[in-house]
Amino acid sequence: MKIRKATSLGTALLVAALGLAGCSSSEEETSTPAPTTNELTEVLASHGLEDLDAAEIVDALDQAPVAERPEDLLASVRPSEVVFTTASGEETPMALPEDQFYLSFAPYVDQTHDCYFHSLTTCMGELSNEEFDVQIVDADTGETIVDETLSSFDNGFVGVWLPKGIEAELNVEHEGKSGSVDISTIEDDDATCLTTLQLS
Repeated sequence: MKIRKATSLGTALLVAALGLAGCSSSEEETSTPAPTTNELTEVLASHGLEDLDAAEIVDALDQAPVAERPEDLLASVRPSEVVFTTASGEETPMALPEDQFYLSFAPYVDQTHDCYFHSLTTCMGELSNEEFDVQIVDADTGETIVDETLSSFDNGFVGVWLPKGIEAELNVEHEGKSGSVDISTIEDDDATCLTTLQLS
């Protein structure tokens, strides 16, 4: 789905918030789900997202070309919800599916950054529009949850929906390099943004 880029007089108000909401730290508190406000409804409509549920919005924003990402909206993915911040600074959470966990990871070779809760509109990884062989294995049962070739989005991240309540190992291979890292979808404060997977 194409995300229409909108120009807003309130865009400048988001600048101060970018450092907090974009690739944010684990110290942020998870908000309580609340109904969508009129302001957020208008902003989502301006980007063609008004008829989507929270999970569909997550997919649409993460997969959108960087040049078409909203400048008047921040969207921070938490384990149970996505928190939207509009140009006025108003925050509105929307609940994600109870049995699913969205993890966005950015494999890298040379450059990375700190990240904990994934920002759908500001986070950028090193390897954009590349193919990776991805395998995710449940640490307790040994079950393979993901075993396929996935492409990173224009922002350098690969997004996957995983079952809640597991610990697993994420393995990635790309152009003869590989890396692995442990992940968790159990706790309410587990990371949704992974930028520590170096390929060597």
